Amino acid sequence: MDKIFDCGQSFRFEKGGDGVWEGVAFGRVLRASQDDAYIYLNCTKDEYENIWENYLGLDADYDEIDRDIASRFDNDVIVAAMEAGDGIRILRQQPWETLCSFIISQNNNIPRIKSLVAAICREYGEAFEYGGKTYSAFPTPEALLGAGEEGLKSLKTGFRAAYLISAAEHCRDGLDLQKIRDAYTYEQGMQELCKIKGVGPKVASCTLLFSLGKTDAFPVDVWIRKTIDKYFGGELDVSALGPYAGIAQQYLFYYERSLQ
Repeated sequence: MDKIFDCGQSFRFEKGGDGVWEGVAFGRVLRASQDDAYIYLNCTKDEYENIWENYLGLDADYDEIDRDIASRFDNDVIVAAMEAGDGIRILRQQPWETLCSFIISQNNNIPRIKSLVAAICREYGEAFEYGGKTYSAFPTPEALLGAGEEGLKSLKTGFRAAYLISAAEHCRDGLDLQKIRDAYTYEQGMQELCKIKGVGPKVASCTLLFSLGKTDAFPVDVWIRKTIDKYFGGELDVSALGPYAGIAQQYLFYYERSLQ
């Protein structure tokens, strides 16, 4: 669970002192922990099969995925990265929340991203009760449009407020994120998302990888750029990495961060 929730995919989960990760997804509270033998989730069997198995990527054959990735590299670093990142799964998150989260991530660090996402949810998301506590779902596009740019800026989102409003306007005006997931290629999805003000290749590729099922997406941030420079002489042909390039990216991202 640590490797899944602490590698920059999702910004709504926190680890408690008891070792349990807690967060909100799909309007529900998920509590997740793991020992050497089992994964523990606070859900029914039906909820696991209908929501959380897919969300956590537990239905994917990562042994086969890892074999495919290893066959495409002639550099031993991927072996070390896969060993270090063993257990990582690509989350299948809600696309709208993921798009907004990575818009917020621009020129930001993970603690501040989490703080801003939490503030937006608290202020504009629908509240619900669970276990005697109040939680908030991620706000809808309509809720962000109702807040307006100034409302979002009041939460210290800065220049990102205009980008969030642009994303909400695109959704209002017909952007179909589910269609991108179900019917578009990675390249088509990238083209569509980059029509949104403030959305460039990194935000678009993160959205495609972490919520729209495009595991061939390969986001390049500071850590990945450093990895490419350090281990691949500054050049990496992402197109040769095949259908799981994005999973290879997560292994490399986790590996390089773990060395710091």
